[in-house]
Amino acid sequence: MTRTTLPQLAIIGGGPAGLMAAEAACKAGVKVDLYDTMGSVGRKFLLAGKGGLNLTHGEPRARFVQRYGARQVEIARWLDAFDADALRVWARGLGVETFAGSSGRVFPADLKAAPLLRGWLRRLRESGVTFHMHHRWLGWQAHGALHFATPQGERAVPTDAVVLALGGASWPQLGSDGAWMVPLQQAGIDAAPLQPANCGFELAWSEHLSSRFAGAPLKAVVAYWTDRRGVAHARQGECVLSEYGIEGSLIYAVGAELREQLAERGEAMLRLDLVPGYSEPVLAERLAAARGKHSMGDWLRRRAGLDAAKCALVFELTAKSTLADSLALAAQLKAMPLRLRAPRPVAEAISTAGGVRLEALDDNLMVRARPGVFCAGEMLDWEAPTGGYLLTACFASGLLAGRGAARWLE
Repeated sequence: MTRTTLPQLAIIGGGPAGLMAAEAACKAGVKVDLYDTMGSVGRKFLLAGKGGLNLTHGEPRARFVQRYGARQVEIARWLDAFDADALRVWARGLGVETFAGSSGRVFPADLKAAPLLRGWLRRLRESGVTFHMHHRWLGWQAHGALHFATPQGERAVPTDAVVLALGGASWPQLGSDGAWMVPLQQAGIDAAPLQPANCGFELAWSEHLSSRFAGAPLKAVVAYWTDRRGVAHARQGECVLSEYGIEGSLIYAVGAELREQLAERGEAMLRLDLVPGYSEPVLAERLAAARGKHSMGDWLRRRAGLDAAKCALVFELTAKSTLADSLALAAQLKAMPLRLRAPRPVAEAISTAGGVRLEALDDNLMVRARPGVFCAGEMLDWEAPTGGYLLTACFASGLLAGRGAARWLE
């Protein structure tokens, strides 16, 4: 292999973190080769754009940082280098204007990921980044070279430094399957087990509910839960009934706590207020009126404002004796108990928790035990709910790792 006179950096992984690391290193004058196991880069990024690419969020910085939970202190430092505003400016530099929706979520003006990705790749190629597709990373060889499997056979690639941006283990068909955990463990790099994040949870539904109401939204509900410290919480939003249980943005927002409770106790309880527009006494009074010839479902629609999906949930989880008692029924509608059994498998999740522990990295995201090896993106041990927080932190960590690698190569 012919070596150039420039310091050489290998980046493994062509998602947002890897591409941003490549851009940052190129700007610092580093020769960059990017490797990916798929035939093209940005597969998961494009998938995220199918429903309208949610790039980031426009809420105030203090609240934005809180979305990263236990890792908010560390990720706040990443955001000092590249935050939501910087991401919007960066997109504009690629000719993509953005806007904030009514929820605060920020999208490209055309709601598409492909134009942004095309412009970005064009700029990276013009900057000198060389892309190597169908290269599956297997780890390091004994003499330190990167070890890849390719359609032409195994290949050893010597390099001066490497940024690993291999993603988590969700949506493995798009390239991020978590197989990198094995070579990292063999190299002595500390990593937490990968777990599902932003995922649905299983409940014991009847065949009637799972077959007839899978995919039905539960709009304008409030979730109540108690965390492992005994602190009560409430959050308003929307979720979706599914064949196996429940999912959706409200569930994703509280999913980390629910997942940890299931791991520790084998159970987790979430309660839903199906009628936040009425207080419990007012609701009880409305339900106490004579029902006449109305069916219970029609009565719940008229007196409590429940739609078909909410009625189905009520009939699924409420005893007949409770349905006949207006006080008990009002209490049930204000705190419908959902006994969660398990999170869905990691391959189905939107993202993953776990990965390379941040304590194993220095401030430039370099592995302390293996100088010259940097890590970025979802393969690090952090998580965030949907809403643009995942992408923003992936971009920011890639920028830090690329800059850190360039400085190390100096």
